[in-house]
Amino acid sequence: MDLGKLPVILLATTAAGLASYALVYPYLSGDIRAEKRQKAFGLDRRQGATQAAADSLRRGQVADSLKALDERQKRIDRPSLQMRIAQAGLEWSVQKFFVVSAIIAGVLGFAALLGTGDIRVAGLAAFVGGLGLPRWLLGYLRKRRIARFLQFLPDGVEVILRGLKSGLPLGDCIRIVANEAQEPVKTEFRKIMEEQAIGIPLSDAVGKLYERMPVSEANFFGIVIAIQAKAGGSLSDVLGNLAKVLRDRKKIKQKIASLSMEAKASASIIGSLPLITIGIISLTSPQYMTSMFTTDMGRVMLIGSGLWMLTGILVMRKMINFKF
Repeated sequence: MDLGKLPVILLATTAAGLASYALVYPYLSGDIRAEKRQKAFGLDRRQGATQAAADSLRRGQVADSLKALDERQKRIDRPSLQMRIAQAGLEWSVQKFFVVSAIIAGVLGFAALLGTGDIRVAGLAAFVGGLGLPRWLLGYLRKRRIARFLQFLPDGVEVILRGLKSGLPLGDCIRIVANEAQEPVKTEFRKIMEEQAIGIPLSDAVGKLYERMPVSEANFFGIVIAIQAKAGGSLSDVLGNLAKVLRDRKKIKQKIASLSMEAKASASIIGSLPLITIGIISLTSPQYMTSMFTTDMGRVMLIGSGLWMLTGILVMRKMINFKF
């Protein structure tokens, strides 16, 4: 053996051993397995973080949706003055309503001042004319318009149902109602078509009907259209069931109104009888009622009797008014 080649052989053997050790040691020591576990753990952590972020986003979306629904319901339950004016069918601004209220207050106050000559009575009349009478009229017009809407809404739904069964699109059916139905259904469905024309989806436009007409029937109609737009299905069958429900509710309301009419008449007679009696006695025997208005005891008796009668009227009103 050539001794001159011995160092080369030793160096080659040492290099090969070191290289083998460097390649084999990680497997023997478990470093490779540890690295794989770390990578897997890091992947799981990333997946967990991604899932947590998705859950957090979903919870945020649900919270935003619930908040929007709560704000919408608050607007419906406590409508602003502008919304009440629109629900009454008046095309007035808030400023115009205040101007009309001020005019009514001035007219009533001036008339009371001329009639009685008492500034206190005039001030009371102006207060009633400025804050009481206009809002009462607004509430009356709003209630009457909502009642007419409930009266003719089932007919509008029937028209849409027949149009769908004959093959017309939903938009064309709603357009027919907007052109041919009775007021105020005609106006409300025309607003739906106007909102759809400016790019609002039909389901959202129909959903706003509940804000303008805060009744359960309008909410039912909006829910049906929204569900059909998202989930699909036979809209004619769903609208057929809705039309039946609306007509049944209308029949129940009419039946309740007829059954409670006798109680309402009795309550009206009972509530007005003391005033009629006082008026007749004051005309036939003025001296008999004079002490009730001129003495302290008489005034106390009148105030107490008035409060007691008011309590009875409110109790009777609560008993004969049905909401469902």
